[in-house]
Amino acid sequence: MRVILIFMFSMSLFSDTYFITQKEYGALLYNHPRGIGCEKCHGENGKGMVIATYYTKGKLKRLKGGNITNLNFKNFYNALNSQIFAMPRYYLTDSEIQTLYQYLHQKSPDHAK
Repeated sequence: MRVILIFMFSMSLFSDTYFITQKEYGALLYNHPRGIGCEKCHGENGKGMVIATYYTKGKLKRLKGGNITNLNFKNFYNALNSQIFAMPRYYLTDSEIQTLYQYLHQKSPDHAK
């Protein structure tokens, strides 16, 4: 039995098949990267949305998640690795950021190159 398990494990290391597709993995990262998903602030398609409205000094203010579909990869990468007001840090790996970027831009036809 042990030999069979070792054989199956070693075969899976050299297999070209994955448990989920790259697109499915991107969707998981976008919706639940580390607890709070990107879609909560950037919307289902990354175009941005109003997160909260509030009054300050008698004026109505809106806290919005920005449109991230128009970012090129360098700016997208830098934004995820910077401390930005109201945006949580996710500490994604380079591979996860690349997968997330590809997923987002597969969903949006007017993405940045």
